[in-house]
Amino acid sequence: MKKVAFYTLGCKLNFSETSTIARSFEEEGYQRVDFDEPADIYVINTCSVTENADKQFKQIVRKALKTNPKAFLAAVGCYAQLKPEELASVDGVDLVLGAKEKFNITQYLDDLTKNNEGVVHSCEISETDFYVGSYSIGDRTRAFLKVQDGCDYKCTYCTIPMARGISRSDTIENIIANAKKISDKGIKEIVLTGVNIGDYGKGEFGNKKHEHTFLELVQALDKVEGIERLRISSIEPNLIKDETIDFIAQSNSFVPHFHIPLQSGSNEILKKMKRRYLRELYVSRVAKIREVMPDACIGVDVIVGFPGETDEHFLETYYFLNDLDISYLHVFTYSERDNTEAVLMDGVVPDAVRAKRSKMLRGLSAKKRNAFYTSQLGKEKTVLFESDNKQGYIHGFTENYVKVKAPWDPSLVNTLHKVKLTKIDADGMVRFQFVKS
Repeated sequence: MKKVAFYTLGCKLNFSETSTIARSFEEEGYQRVDFDEPADIYVINTCSVTENADKQFKQIVRKALKTNPKAFLAAVGCYAQLKPEELASVDGVDLVLGAKEKFNITQYLDDLTKNNEGVVHSCEISETDFYVGSYSIGDRTRAFLKVQDGCDYKCTYCTIPMARGISRSDTIENIIANAKKISDKGIKEIVLTGVNIGDYGKGEFGNKKHEHTFLELVQALDKVEGIERLRISSIEPNLIKDETIDFIAQSNSFVPHFHIPLQSGSNEILKKMKRRYLRELYVSRVAKIREVMPDACIGVDVIVGFPGETDEHFLETYYFLNDLDISYLHVFTYSERDNTEAVLMDGVVPDAVRAKRSKMLRGLSAKKRNAFYTSQLGKEKTVLFESDNKQGYIHGFTENYVKVKAPWDPSLVNTLHKVKLTKIDADGMVRFQFVKS
């Protein structure tokens, strides 16, 4: 029995697709092993969102070949679609598959002989107009369920439309079926993922119009029995509607946690980024969530160092976020990506300035998270415990994404418990007391 191992870079969507690709190997009789174990084939699912992900690929290749120098090494994913020849030129890489070919990887493995140079099979991205449903099982306590792929937006810094193609959706029937499969495995939490999930319904049956809306998807999933928790991974502020927020506030399964990309608190920079909203809309989305879910966790993506971002623009973003009732930030330092509009823009921000701004916002994020956690102390919440023993502790998350810790107890893994949040430890995690039912 041939052994195969997988490594995933990037987003939750990549994790769901890696898991689906792994199941296709198992159906062909391969044995899946951990990436740090000897394997006949190593598959790396790549990311192109940040510069670090590009650099990390070479390190992972070296790690695999150190474990087994004779292993066959394949690269798939966004970076493999955008720059296949670049990946194929990396020492030790044997096969590179683009967006259309990655789900058929086992068909390219008749001969596992090492190649002197990587072989590329990559389509034009315009050919990527089909949909492959995906979900992750067995990798984590929670499962990632893909509901949508691709993006029709034209943000000036982003390569994802070039890597994943046009916006298209899974059918509601298929999503419900996959959700039931996940639930049947005893998994308590499902995270909905995609490139632009608020655009759900477009391309559901191979056409451009919307057959269903994101709200209709949420309503359908909320009726599925056996799913304890449903979480939305990330949704654009212009696509999270009042009706959806109101529904989630009273739903059976959806938790009060939103991750809403902002990218900049300056309207001038938002326009240069070609985002589809201004800061005033963002304020209204946060206010609406707080109105109906006061304890909701609200996470924010923000980019620092975009071309033309002056000190004034950055401070506008900083103070905008400081005044906003949010819970944490994901801070991204702008990195130049080939074939984007932004790479040709004037006003390049020096790396040292980008780093300084990133540090300031990470500090603000820590302050926001601490304030949010403090606001939850004394309240009763439900925790889903995870499976890892981390230095003698087990961790878990409340429905509104407060991270808790307790001394390791294997009986708690993948179980839900009512707790009262009591204090914040020095490491930023929250202690609790069990509440007797």
